[in-house]
Amino acid sequence: MTKHLSTILILITIALVSPIKLNSQEDVLFSNCLNQLKSPFVASGQPFKVFLTGNEVAEFRTTFFSGSMYRIVACSHQESNILFSIYDKDRNLLFSNEQYEAAGAWDFKMEGSVECIVEARLNPNKSTSGIAMLMIGFKSLEEISQ
Repeated sequence: MTKHLSTILILITIALVSPIKLNSQEDVLFSNCLNQLKSPFVASGQPFKVFLTGNEVAEFRTTFFSGSMYRIVACSHQESNILFSIYDKDRNLLFSNEQYEAAGAWDFKMEGSVECIVEARLNPNKSTSGIAMLMIGFKSLEEISQ
């Protein structure tokens, strides 16, 4: 009976500790991504996060508003691992970091409000699977006018 109790306690401990380790890795990734949105940018909300394998493409939708200054940040556990592209709702390409050596961030200002599609995929030269996290930040109106 004691042997079974010990085994059960070990299994419960493993079950409780394993998710913490995974969450910890995601927390580190989140912190690294958030650090790239330093002042004067403010994170606009929840990150877009997905686990990708092979040639999978994640698609996120967002609206960029006229006159606002934005920074989009792509994070993974490897540098330059996320390729992202931004399209308008008619699928016209507005930006691709692939044209800029898979840069992890892009700052831009919108001249008109635009509904956009953001696609993210892994850089096939870097890895075959991993977490892709995208965060969007904006400058406050006070910061833009300075």
